[in-house]
Amino acid sequence: MAGVLAVVVAGIGFGSVEPAAPDGHAGPAVPGLITQPAEAGVPIRIAYGREADTFGDLYLPAGGPLSGSSGRCPVVVLIHGGGWAQYRDLTQFAAQARQLAESGVAVWNIEYRRVNGAGGWPVTLTDVDDAVGALATVVQQRAGGRLDLDNVHLAGHSAGGQLAAWVAGRRTDGAAALRGLHIRSVTLMAAVLDLDYAVAHGNDGFARKLLGGLPDEVPDRYRYASPIVNLPRGVHITAVHGDADRVVPVEQSRRYAEAARRAGDPTDLHVLPGVGHAEFTDPGSAAWAVARVAILASIAESA
Repeated sequence: MAGVLAVVVAGIGFGSVEPAAPDGHAGPAVPGLITQPAEAGVPIRIAYGREADTFGDLYLPAGGPLSGSSGRCPVVVLIHGGGWAQYRDLTQFAAQARQLAESGVAVWNIEYRRVNGAGGWPVTLTDVDDAVGALATVVQQRAGGRLDLDNVHLAGHSAGGQLAAWVAGRRTDGAAALRGLHIRSVTLMAAVLDLDYAVAHGNDGFARKLLGGLPDEVPDRYRYASPIVNLPRGVHITAVHGDADRVVPVEQSRRYAEAARRAGDPTDLHVLPGVGHAEFTDPGSAAWAVARVAILASIAESA
């Protein structure tokens, strides 16, 4: 997979693989994937809990799934960012979800309770864990049994990257495997992966509001929630980050990738020159094109 992404990163001017089209449709496919229209691009809204904001949108590909022995669809769980705060929601990745569904995968684009709403410690984290766990129950039921739960991939941006990396470890232990979920990879876009580092380098407000205090006030919460101190994850990790990011510095991904490799997790890091923080939320951007290829390449490897 690293070879595929190296071509993409070099090719998109930071080209041999085009970025996604500005209209939100998928760009060029990864070899081995079937490109096809999603089912009218209209997701199925599914509640995974009883509280407000505990739901997600399920996008299913039209026709058959991406080629594979099971005949079922690999699953991508998309987790939006926005500083864990209420002002951002799952619509940030609606167009990206449609793009991925056009490549023959099912996409579970999740919402969760957030800071300044009903979220914060610990429900923001547990909501995401519950949303992923729901794949084996209500989401699979609504999908008509079409989901390949042995081939699940997580992807998150910014604060959503922290949540993706965090839940990946919780869902790759033996108990999770017995529940019929197998997380194969996690793709992290401009992610917050070291919460102590974030506090020490100017982003203390976001983490403090999520966890209810600073590291010296609630150290156990930081150890619990910070991906960098909870390695290995037991999955393939791809981190994609722009070196012009002024919101979440690229050092977050560099430090995490180094720590993950030391811990034994197969890890790829792709630093995109001149790319900032918000570009990944633009479905027509070169940054998202790199992330999309990373996700699809991980799926192709697991098929």
